[in-house]
Amino acid sequence: MPLVMGVDSSTQSTKVEVRDADDGRLLAEGRAAHPAAMPPRSEQDPGAWWDALVNAIRASGARDIAAMSVAGQQHGLVAVDEAGTPLRPAKLWNDTESAPQAASMVARIGAERWARATGSVPVASFTVTKLAWLAEHEPAAFRSIGTVMLPHDYLTFRLTGRRVTDRGDASGTGYWSPAEERWRTDVLDAAVGAHPRGPWTDLLPEVLGPSDASDWTGASMHEFLGLRGRPLCGPGTGDNMAAALGLGLRTGDVVVSIGTSGTVYAASATPTFDATGAVAGFADATGRFLPLVCTLNGAPVTDTFARMLGVDHDTLAQLALDAEPGAGGIVLVPYLHGERTPNRPDATGTVTGIRGDATRDQLARAAFEGVVCGLLDGLDALRAAGVATDGRLYLVGGGARSVAYRQILADLAGREVTAADGQEHVATGAAVQAAAVLHNAPPDQVAAAWNLGSGTLVWPRPGVDRAAIRANYAKARG
Repeated sequence: MPLVMGVDSSTQSTKVEVRDADDGRLLAEGRAAHPAAMPPRSEQDPGAWWDALVNAIRASGARDIAAMSVAGQQHGLVAVDEAGTPLRPAKLWNDTESAPQAASMVARIGAERWARATGSVPVASFTVTKLAWLAEHEPAAFRSIGTVMLPHDYLTFRLTGRRVTDRGDASGTGYWSPAEERWRTDVLDAAVGAHPRGPWTDLLPEVLGPSDASDWTGASMHEFLGLRGRPLCGPGTGDNMAAALGLGLRTGDVVVSIGTSGTVYAASATPTFDATGAVAGFADATGRFLPLVCTLNGAPVTDTFARMLGVDHDTLAQLALDAEPGAGGIVLVPYLHGERTPNRPDATGTVTGIRGDATRDQLARAAFEGVVCGLLDGLDALRAAGVATDGRLYLVGGGARSVAYRQILADLAGREVTAADGQEHVATGAAVQAAAVLHNAPPDQVAAAWNLGSGTLVWPRPGVDRAAIRANYAKARG
């Protein structure tokens, strides 16, 4: 029975899962925390990710691993020298210091040209903006770059010694084209400038295919990790791409993720080019595409209202379900933690429609409806970009455990929702990729064989005037 390991190196921690490579059964887990990082300067030492990976593997108790793969937080900038040593702490996806660089490069090059070249209009979270920040603010470090890596690239490099990435994570840099399957070094030249060490092609990782092995782990690395053999390593990918694998997404399936941030994405057969910037036109880890809409306002919004009302989250959820849909006309526009992109970190939320007879139930309901309406705006943006969204609708993240988020999403979407089983879909997807490399099979074929994507079905309740609720939200949003 060959075993595979999937790694999720997120902003908060490293999680590993050990699974049977043939049927996907979960056999062991491990976890280790990362140092805290918060905007506007959100940075971490890549060495801390490595230490957490080592500790998580040891915590799992795994010894005999045939293959492994690393999924990591998207967009982060890991600038290393020629030897592969980080030149400075990594700037993470939620670091907002490069917002001025993002605005400047979009103004110079134009949103339409960005979308056509890379599938996305860059915001402060994208790697390209962080490179421009580095060139402007730390020119010595910029000049010393040997390779520009993403977080998962760095961990794969530590495991194998190879400087590689995959199409999914590369598509979140702002200088790789999902449609053309190539680095757009002309975009780097225009947005960041030439690099003094030579052409950008010499400073970027090789992009591997969905089932390509990066290499075996280093000769001494398996012993350091406490493993008996030398696992084969997959190409790795970004966290959203791995989560899509971990759910076994098919074309047309949609995921609503409610965690620290809120995201909506879909498995698509074709690339997107949204010049409004609402939809990021990512690639996925199978050869398809993963258009995505992100808002910074997820579960922390309802956490805030739970604190304001002096209740725990379960009580807040019950209060919300006790209220009539529409919250008695109260509408929350929930930009409590920044607006839709890190370029607007100073936006604030608004509550409208409050009258003298307002109740706690209605305030609780408005909090959940505000988050869900914002995410359904994201689903509308996917449709407007030409993305098929008529498949299954999944709810994942911390929100999937909330009875209120489950029901209110089904009510306002007007369709069946699957609250996905399990919590570590990113680690599961990385394990899928590891098994695909081990078996030399397409990742989506492995995901289908593992029968992923189960969950609790929630149906919309009759009589909910979802059109009126969403219209009230749109009016309040402006």
